[in-house]
Amino acid sequence: MTPQTLLQHYDSAALWPAAPSADPAYTLAAAYQDALALRSLRLARGEQARGFKLGFTNRSIWPIYDVYAPIWGTVYDSTLHLCEGESHLSISKMCQPRIEPEIVFGMRHTPAPVATLEELFDAIEWLAPGFELVQTHLPNWKFKAADAVADGGLHGRLVVGQRLAVRSFAANAVELMQRLSASRVRLVCDGQQQLQGQGSLVLDSPLQALHHFVAELHACPGAPTLRPGDVVTTGTWTDALPVQAGQTWRAEFDAPIPSLQLQVD
Repeated sequence: MTPQTLLQHYDSAALWPAAPSADPAYTLAAAYQDALALRSLRLARGEQARGFKLGFTNRSIWPIYDVYAPIWGTVYDSTLHLCEGESHLSISKMCQPRIEPEIVFGMRHTPAPVATLEELFDAIEWLAPGFELVQTHLPNWKFKAADAVADGGLHGRLVVGQRLAVRSFAANAVELMQRLSASRVRLVCDGQQQLQGQGSLVLDSPLQALHHFVAELHACPGAPTLRPGDVVTTGTWTDALPVQAGQTWRAEFDAPIPSLQLQVD
């Protein structure tokens, strides 16, 4: 599974013939280098990086997927969809897609690798509700952490809803952490509630998840820098559920976080 092969399978939504992790020598560090090579191929053909996705920040789902630490991947202009609360999205070119309700941050400036939480708060411009449509190219959602990283961090699409200025939501890092930690979400499909979640599941708070990611990004050889204007989606508040064309999904967050609705085509 070379980076070129990974890209071909991404474009065709075809399952991989085998997991890279079937080779015991295939480490997480090697997977990130493959993911960065895949990123380079996508940029070379004209796609633009728009930020990052964090995965497996929700500790409650670690036993479900046998992945016990967060991972990250790239969000592109071709996968990012901004809206004001309602959106349509085709899943025709996705492989075994699932949906996740998340909180997304928009960056005001680049934080230091060892930024304090308060310095990190200062680097954030806005927050918003999001749906990440995740996917895997291995059958039945069975993979190891290294496979997930090589598979673009499982990123497929990111829908970002109405943005809130972070300073209208919280005055400082402690308040932001506490408010997001206490906030809840109801994941609804076609009018029926499917799951509930809470911000505290995401490494205790989405701000903590961002803090963890900034350090991990800096520690990864060859990784890009988090830039002003980048979006970072911080990880699901519930388990990821399969999606099908024709469904309407809603993420109903506690106020004042807006709700987000997605019609799947």
